[in-house]
Amino acid sequence: MMPATYHILFWTLSGAILTLGFGSTFQNYSDAFFFVSFLLPVAIATSYVFNYYLVREYLLKKRYKRFILYTIYTIVLSLLLQMMVVTISFIVLANYNYGEMNPMMNNIFVLFTVIYLLVFLNSFVIMYQQVLARNVKIQELEDDVADLETDMISVRSNRQTEQLILDQIQYLESLGDYVKIHTTERVVTTRENISDFEESLPSYFIRTHRSFIVNQHHIDRFTSTFVLVNGSELPVSRTYKSTVMQALKAD
Repeated sequence: MMPATYHILFWTLSGAILTLGFGSTFQNYSDAFFFVSFLLPVAIATSYVFNYYLVREYLLKKRYKRFILYTIYTIVLSLLLQMMVVTISFIVLANYNYGEMNPMMNNIFVLFTVIYLLVFLNSFVIMYQQVLARNVKIQELEDDVADLETDMISVRSNRQTEQLILDQIQYLESLGDYVKIHTTERVVTTRENISDFEESLPSYFIRTHRSFIVNQHHIDRFTSTFVLVNGSELPVSRTYKSTVMQALKAD
């Protein structure tokens, strides 16, 4: 639901605009304020019944027949309330003299238009805010899914598929047709190409040699010729030296 501050500001501003608009027509702002004070509650009630009851309970739950039926009921009730506003205005502002009533007060269509313009404007703002909030939630869910996908990697080993946590992988070692994946817990051997891992792993995995890909989060020390990972010196070849140095110094 929209913050209470929004609702207060929206209807306060609406009341002020209506008072100025009707006041310029009446040439009497006090009468206009009195008239709007009767008119505005109709708009507020119609808006909240529509947005926070009919839309939620029927439209969003795809109960379209009931939504249409109860929307019609709401419109009819709103029209009746508008007639009450006109009647009260006739009694109070025109002193029972219909001829002295401003043409704006006699025009039911104008009253209908004013109320429903406010209702639809408020509905648009509320729905727009709900769409934005829903898009934010969808983006958060997509980010969570992406995080889950990148936090794990699936590899085939011994005719089974294993899920390995990326943060636990220290380095990958190519042995011809096989790749050994050294993790903090064990070594997993898979019959894959190390170049395929290089393309799919996150950017913090760096190629140091044609036979090694290293998780830079597990590098203890490094020089221009080797990196030290968990006590093992892994070579840095001339081909990858520049890329490795740039990545590690930036890190």
